[in-house]
Amino acid sequence: MNQQQKVQNPETQVPKTPQMNERDFVNDVLATEKYLTGAYSIALNEVSNQGLYQDLARIFKETQDCQRNLYNLMFKHGWYSLEAADQQKIQQAYQQFSGYKNQLPAH
Repeated sequence: MNQQQKVQNPETQVPKTPQMNERDFVNDVLATEKYLTGAYSIALNEVSNQGLYQDLARIFKETQDCQRNLYNLMFKHGWYSLEAADQQKIQQAYQQFSGYKNQLPAH
């Protein structure tokens, strides 16, 4: 069996107390930003007024950029880890979606 490897930086240690620490605060804001980008995405799909659409699109981009910066901060400090992708699974997904692409009508 192939053991999954984590992709992670060395973890910056924070106090382990009942009070929220730096990691807890950043994680909380990251979760909020993820929620907001989801909500803005839905709003962008539903809004009919062009001016409001443009305002929401700008706010969405700012929120998405903030989310990405928080993710990068957490990853840098080792507070966010990823599993290394299995090459065989990547190849299978690539073949699957290439098949879907070939089924689409040409433009």
